[in-house]
Amino acid sequence: MVIERNIGYIMVTANGGMNQQRVAVCNAVVLARLLNSTLVVPRFLYSSVWKDVSQFSDIYQEDHFINYMTPDIHIVKELPDNLQSLDLEAIGSVVTDADINKEAMPRFYLKNILPILIKNKVVHFLGFGNRLAFDPLSFELQRLRCRCNFHALRFVPKIQETGALLLQRLRQKEGYAGPLDKHLVGSYAESTMKEKKARSTKAAKYLSVHLRFEIDMVAHSLCQFGGGKEEKEELEAYRAVHFPALSLLQKTTKLPSPEDLRSEGLCPLTPEEAVLMLAALGFKRKTKIFVAGSQIYGGNKRLTALTSLYPNLVTKEKLLSTTELEPFMNFSSQLAALDFIGCTASDAFAMTDSGSQLSSLVSGYRIYYGGGRMPTIRPNKRRLASIFSRNNTIEWRIFEIRVRKAVRQTKHVLTRPRGRSVYRYPRCKECMCWTG
Repeated sequence: MVIERNIGYIMVTANGGMNQQRVAVCNAVVLARLLNSTLVVPRFLYSSVWKDVSQFSDIYQEDHFINYMTPDIHIVKELPDNLQSLDLEAIGSVVTDADINKEAMPRFYLKNILPILIKNKVVHFLGFGNRLAFDPLSFELQRLRCRCNFHALRFVPKIQETGALLLQRLRQKEGYAGPLDKHLVGSYAESTMKEKKARSTKAAKYLSVHLRFEIDMVAHSLCQFGGGKEEKEELEAYRAVHFPALSLLQKTTKLPSPEDLRSEGLCPLTPEEAVLMLAALGFKRKTKIFVAGSQIYGGNKRLTALTSLYPNLVTKEKLLSTTELEPFMNFSSQLAALDFIGCTASDAFAMTDSGSQLSSLVSGYRIYYGGGRMPTIRPNKRRLASIFSRNNTIEWRIFEIRVRKAVRQTKHVLTRPRGRSVYRYPRCKECMCWTG
């Protein structure tokens, strides 16, 4: 189907946290090209879960995004005056996630969205998320996803500067830049290289861990974590407010039991289970560990197992002063950007939930810019659940062997399987120059 050039404007208001919004922005770029339309710089939807009013320009360098993508699509900062006064809902130009299947094919947009765009000159995707398939997609469109994610989305200077400071303190060395720093913190990586100290001592190595154990993940999983009646009531109340559809489904439909969910590997790893995994993999007591996200469900009590075995555990809140963190307080997406930097630049990265967007984006970034030199630890939660259920009755040596078989610890740059995320698996001809 041949479409005339620049037939209208695409507006996107992305939902979720920073990582979900990042994926939505890349999808929006692809849609603008697919429909030969102009993209308005995406906006971010306020969420009752994330409670963050940050917009695109608070997290990413807007002008760089526009200029970098200019050879591929036309991007503007706002609608032209003659379209701003339109009631988009009244004319049928508002499209929500409920109107689009998850990972919809390009033909859906050509058949259902293009006519609206031609008629009204503008379409607003409200609450836009993961609504574009990875395959089949043309070489050019897949390439745009890569260009957007790995090149066009550059953090704003205040995030880069604080991110560079975070990396300095994690490594306990000034005047050192890691292999990915320039891609994450820009010129602030170069400025640290010019700082005072001679490089007579090595930078400290550190392991980063994404503990996806915040209350939203815990509540949505429908699993149980040993907190008894108090935990059950707290999570039910949270679901009623933040996940009403799930709460209703829980009351009207027979769902798998928490035991069944756990045996299938569908429950997030607890901090206690994460400790067992890391110890079995051979990480010693003196290992420095950076934990992404500090809002662990259960608070500091839940981290006791981790901190007792790994006393060198740190978070961004421990490494940065109150004054240094003050510009980011109450902005969860901007704080998430600092975690993204800390995890991506680490010497090794361990995820506890391979389905999380942060883990997916971090591991892909390490592949894209790390060239196979940045190890990532990815657990098989189903196999781990089976092992953990018997950990009171097996010897530690056997436990270690079984855990190591259940965890893929690899530096290999795997070729992207068909249908899988190009953000996690960027090794494909559309994305990376070197694929041999």
